[in-house]
Parts: sequence; C-alpha cells; structure tokens
Amino acid sequence: MKAIVYAVTGEPGVLRLTERAIPEPGPGEVRVKVTVSAVNPTDWKSRRGDGPGKPVAFPEQVPNQDGAGVVDAVGPDTRLTVGQPVWLWDSAYQRPGGTAQEYLVIPERHAVPLPQGISFDVGADLGVPARTAHRALTIADEGPARLAPGALDGKKVLVAGGAGAVGNAAIQLARWAGAEVLTTISGPEKAELARAAGAHHIINYRTEDAAEAIRAIAPNGVDIIVEVALAANAALDQKVIAPNGTIAAYTTDGGDTVTLDIRPLMFLNTRYHFVLIYTMPEAAKDAAAEDITAALADGAFRVGEDAGLPLHRFPLEKAADAHAAVESGVVGKVVIDLG
Repeated sequence: MKAIVYAVTGEPGVLRLTERAIPEPGPGEVRVKVTVSAVNPTDWKSRRGDGPGKPVAFPEQVPNQDGAGVVDAVGPDTRLTVGQPVWLWDSAYQRPGGTAQEYLVIPERHAVPLPQGISFDVGADLGVPARTAHRALTIADEGPARLAPGALDGKKVLVAGGAGAVGNAAIQLARWAGAEVLTTISGPEKAELARAAGAHHIINYRTEDAAEAIRAIAPNGVDIIVEVALAANAALDQKVIAPNGTIAAYTTDGGDTVTLDIRPLMFLNTRYHFVLIYTMPEAAKDAAAEDITAALADGAFRVGEDAGLPLHRFPLEKAADAHAAVESGVVGKVVIDLG
C-alpha cells in the first residue's frame, strides 16, 4: 500500500511517499481503507516539532489525525463490521499511523460509524474541528454538558473567526443546539463563508467597532466565546462576555501570552477554559463522538463552499503541497484523496 511518512521534523519536504505492507488488525482493532485524509494545523505543527531535523517518536510517522473511509477488516473483540463507513479521530496521536495512507489499523473506539448518506468529505472534517468545537460549547458553568437540539436554547454564542474549520464547526453545532450565533470575521469573503455556515450575526472587526456591534445584538453579553486568538482578542472578550460566561480558547493564534484585567473579570465570574482535544477527559471524547454523530444524522453538519468551508483537494503523492497549503493559511479545508 502507499503511505506518506517522515522520519525527522521539518518543512513539508520531509514528507515522502513510500510502499508498505498492508497491516493486520489485532484484538480491539479495525483496519480502515482510507478514502479521504484531512490536514489540520495540528498536523503541520507536529511535523515541524520544536525545530527542523529532529527525530520523531517512531522510526517513521504517518501524518494526519483525521480521515474517513470503510472498515475492511476487523480483529477479535470488535463490534464494527466489514463494509461500515467510519470517521476517524486522533489517528496519529501517540501512534505512528495517521490517515495519510491507504490502509490504517486503529483501535475500534477511534473509528465512529458514519450515518447513512453522510459523505467521506464530511467525515474527514470531524476529528479535530468538530470535536474542538463540541468541547468549547460544553464546558460552561451553567452547561450544557452535551449537545442536542435545544441544549443551547436561549444562549448567545460568539465564534471568533467563523470562517475557519473550528469556527465553521462551532457555528453549525451551536445552531443545531439552538443557540443564537454571532461571529467575527476580517473581510467580505469570510463573511460569506460564515453566513453559509449559518451564523445569525456577522461582525467585521476591521470595519466596525466589534464590541459595540456585539453589545447591540447581545445587550447582556454573550454566554460562550469560542476563541481562536485569545491574546489578540482579550480586550474584546472582556467587553462582551456576559456574567458567568465562559471563554474557551483552543489555539495560540494571535500570540502565546495574554494579559488580563483581573478585577472586572472577577466581578463577572468569567471562566477561561483552554481546550486541547488530545488531553481532555476520556468521557468528553466519547460524548463528542456521540453528539457529533447525532448532528450528522440530523443533517446539521455539512462541508463545502455552500456550507462555508471550501474544499481544497490533493492526491496522496502531493501530501507535502497539502501541508504547505494549510501552513500558509488557506481558507477552507484541505483534504487528500485516497479512494
């Protein structure tokens, strides 16, 4: 089978195409014939590591956490069946085998059945973006702890950067759960993407006073902020967060260090929560997989330009170009076709 591997950290050029034997699943494992592999920022950050030329944890690492495909073999003590379409999560976390290969053996828990009619493109967009969004929307003091229709009724959710993959997922999941969704964007093109994702209110922070615009929509403040750039947006977040509101930060875009004005935040009982899907509680991982799959079954989660997330497709042998596209900040979702 064909696989993309790298043995040392560095630029996209460290990725190379190789031939490997098709692996066999062991107890509790399934083998998936990968149809679509997705590239997320976490993938190129892992590939770069702490600097170029450093060895990785395994003799060779196959990149990419997310993907979708079809179960084509099962080991003992598994419940999935051959022929079952699945979406994949944390494929390469502390394991040598990511989704940038034709066949992947993975613990059964990390292969989640896709509801009937859901495309592999949608499935490949769930592992990192949708699970991150789910976690951000379910850690507020006053709940909810799970997402379902009506779970966020009456809540106002602000999604910072609604044109990104996590922002897109947060908009779609928050709407499915009943929230009124606001989002901030930086230009007309991204505004159209956020609108296609389903945001109720779109604020261009470059052409208007974002705090004033948000407060006009949410006079009492927003209940949850899904934050892509905490350091850059700290002052804005403080101005618009509601009493007992939660700010969920999931990346370091905009800087690694944040300065907070403690006293007013203390009076508001503001909660800051940092989100990393790899190390969140195991129960939260299972809940995210279940709730996201329920949203899929309800037809509440889509990808593509008409869903606010344009797809950029690459063949497997161009995996380095796919990584470079994500690293350069391309708007939309980068996927690698294997099927």
